[in-house]
Amino acid sequence: MLNFTVGPVMSSEEVRAIGAEQVPYFRTPEFSAVMLENEKLVLKFAKAPEGSRVVFLTGSGTASMEASVMHTLTPADKALVINGGSFGQRFVQLLELHEIPHTEIRMRKGSALKAEMLAPYEGQGYTAFLVNIDETSTGVLYDIDLIGDFCRRNDIFLIVDAISAFFTDPLDMTAKGIDLMITGSQKALACPPGVSLIVLAPRALERVAAGKTKSMYLDLKDALKNGERGQTPFTPAVGTLRQINARLRQIDRNGGVDAEIARIGALAAYFRAQIADLPFELVSESPTNAVTPLHPTTANAYEIFTILKDEYGIWVCPNGGDMKDTIFRVGHIGDLHNEDYDTLIAAFRDLQRRGIL
Repeated sequence: MLNFTVGPVMSSEEVRAIGAEQVPYFRTPEFSAVMLENEKLVLKFAKAPEGSRVVFLTGSGTASMEASVMHTLTPADKALVINGGSFGQRFVQLLELHEIPHTEIRMRKGSALKAEMLAPYEGQGYTAFLVNIDETSTGVLYDIDLIGDFCRRNDIFLIVDAISAFFTDPLDMTAKGIDLMITGSQKALACPPGVSLIVLAPRALERVAAGKTKSMYLDLKDALKNGERGQTPFTPAVGTLRQINARLRQIDRNGGVDAEIARIGALAAYFRAQIADLPFELVSESPTNAVTPLHPTTANAYEIFTILKDEYGIWVCPNGGDMKDTIFRVGHIGDLHNEDYDTLIAAFRDLQRRGIL
């Protein structure tokens, strides 16, 4: 199998080897040391402000999205949320569920965020801003400089879902004024799914400390307290957290976050250049390095996904809903190389020869 989806993605041999080992007992100094190193490296790579912390939740990215909304926002807040696709919509649903007053900025599929879209909300008393910075359903990378400046001017608490953007596109929490950032194990960390991470800057920690959230499993106060000693309140995905440690160390050895972003950016550029003459339209006005969404002009997107999977052993990423038949996505995260894209492009050209594409 050759996997070009956006999660789970191809893992390195080193990461896969840990997954084959017996899972160890975790209430030990050894596991605590692994977790404390995980936190240290994540803070380093997120370029988080001094005094920031990381929570590791055993749950998908949505668990961390919900925990973040529950613990840092209240009905006294007034939130702005970017809704440009499936994952922006998830933030909207969470705000509705937890009764947080909010306003949606609805984006046309694939469109970039512009300054004039934020202008009507200047000085209007908004206290929080939520954005899925890389809307992977359409491959749009929203302008974090624009968003960060807007939030600073208006003293707005900034929550960034970077589940697909962490390690794929530049994201400096300190420089951009990000108060809370979310990511997940199965994206550019290239580990199995099941662990999501919340990076909390000091303003986020203050909100968590002041809150009175009723939750057991998603209790961030409890998670932060346990994290001081390198532990979690409940049994975590021990094997995956060990794999995350290996992956973070791997990234550190290879030059850190900036080198990993450059590597993924080069893969995206290589792929996009190689398909320039194929019957695809690029969807995004502001493309992320993480994924290239493609609209096939001569074929059904879901049929291409199915044929590649069943006949070529290649996985690309389908879309759902009203984009199922019109857009599929090719990811650039995980243990992938130019030669892998050559294999995919050869399959596209074979589909073209067969009259399918």
